[in-house]
Amino acid sequence: MTAATEPATGSVTRSSGVMALGTIASRATGFLRVMVLAAALGTGGARGGLADPYNVGNVMPNIIYELLLGGILTSIVVPLLVRSAREDGDEGTAFAQSLLSMVVVVLTALTVVSVLATPLLLRVYKAHGDPTAEEVLFTRLFLPQIVFYGVGATVGAILNTRGRFGPPMFTPVLNNLVVIGTGLLFVVVAGADRGDVERVTSGEIALLTVGTTLGVVVMTLALLPALRSTGFRWRWRWDWRDPRLRAASRLGGWVLLYVAVNQVGFAVVVRLAREAEDRFTTYYYAFQLFQLPHAIVTVSVISALLPRMSRHAAAGRLGDLGAELSMGLRLSLSLVVPAVAAYLVLAKPISVALFARGLTSEADAALLGRVLMGFTVGLVFFTAFQLQLRGFYAMHDSRTPALINVAVNATMVAVDVVLFNVLEGDARVVGLATGYAASYAVGLAVSTVVLRRRLGGIGGRVVLTVLAKVLLAATAAAAPAYAAARVVQTSAGTKTAGSALAALTGLAVLGAVYLVVARALHVAEVTELTGLVGARLRR
Repeated sequence: MTAATEPATGSVTRSSGVMALGTIASRATGFLRVMVLAAALGTGGARGGLADPYNVGNVMPNIIYELLLGGILTSIVVPLLVRSAREDGDEGTAFAQSLLSMVVVVLTALTVVSVLATPLLLRVYKAHGDPTAEEVLFTRLFLPQIVFYGVGATVGAILNTRGRFGPPMFTPVLNNLVVIGTGLLFVVVAGADRGDVERVTSGEIALLTVGTTLGVVVMTLALLPALRSTGFRWRWRWDWRDPRLRAASRLGGWVLLYVAVNQVGFAVVVRLAREAEDRFTTYYYAFQLFQLPHAIVTVSVISALLPRMSRHAAAGRLGDLGAELSMGLRLSLSLVVPAVAAYLVLAKPISVALFARGLTSEADAALLGRVLMGFTVGLVFFTAFQLQLRGFYAMHDSRTPALINVAVNATMVAVDVVLFNVLEGDARVVGLATGYAASYAVGLAVSTVVLRRRLGGIGGRVVLTVLAKVLLAATAAAAPAYAAARVVQTSAGTKTAGSALAALTGLAVLGAVYLVVARALHVAEVTELTGLVGARLRR
């Protein structure tokens, strides 16, 4: 490999660091949002309430958007935008304008159809009976988010191909702030009656849903000034015969299979979770915590690497693509592995500190912590698998990920169904999380074998060496972190305040010990990333 083609680790690390800071801000406000909603609506369970109707309705726009367009945009469009920017005389502007026009028209039509078919859509996610009036109302008022998700994802892809990685990572903060304000206003307006579905008015439900949708609108519109600053101007363009759009449609068929299989698996999970004493919200909030390390670290690395990997693939430099992928794996694992240790030893105090208030009891929050531990077993597998998928997409191969994903979801459904029937009570929702974790172990094993053959290797020995070192450092940090948290809880108690102090103490000890041991083991990725983040924060 020549110096010209060698992966620019510093460049990727700098871009990832900028995006990681943005993602930290968005995720921090995101968890404040989840905390406010948990206090306002509870986490489901025997007491019922609005938690499950709200969260099932709020994920419906994401499901429909991902099913028909989201997967295509995030996995296929970025490589096409990179190619058009390189090959077209206008730096790909005309193609991007056609793409945006298509997204707006297709998703608007899709939203209208979805609103009309809402009761039918909801029946897929409910094990018994028809959807309630509250569920239908929530979902219909959430569905317009579909258009704004599509426009935001497309604008974000255009910005990434033009070297602007920050705005798409920071604008979710605005969404979260709007929803936080909405949740607090709902608590004030609905008061103590908010836990009783019969007492909550349609106006109060409209407040929740319109405010939540407004957050998505604000998030999308906030990207437009950044887009204009790149020199891009959006004009309606109807050149839908562009061969690259047709290529996206062909490749998108396999992505559609990928997303469709995901949604079948998700539908099974939702039905089982709701049958397990309406615990979908508990599952959903634990999943949000589970995704945090992946979102902060891996999504940032993926966004920085995908345009580079696409350029290598377009030029036929598969060895360089493999080297970029290896670097991304090492960067991600060096920060995700200590997060695994933190969740396994501190899940309960973290969950109680975040959620045990308002309509969410300490017992509800403790259950959420156990579900989080079930998810966490698969965090390393999930992270590595998601990064490897982008290697396939950079090579314009959407068929292989779709076929692998069939095995992933088949594993998840099989394990979930078995555990659901073997376990009882609240343990069932923990089993659902464990099934999710197990499925990505299968996915990672298959994708690694295929990529090694396709690329001639992905630096497996180097990746495994880094993984062994960070596992050792994380293990060394876990024991003192757990001990420190227990000492704090012994004196401060296990209620919300005591759990918060215990979680912060445990995280501080774990982070400090991990950094010391990782540096002693010469884990270069940890040193480089922490140095960059520290420099950014000082500035």
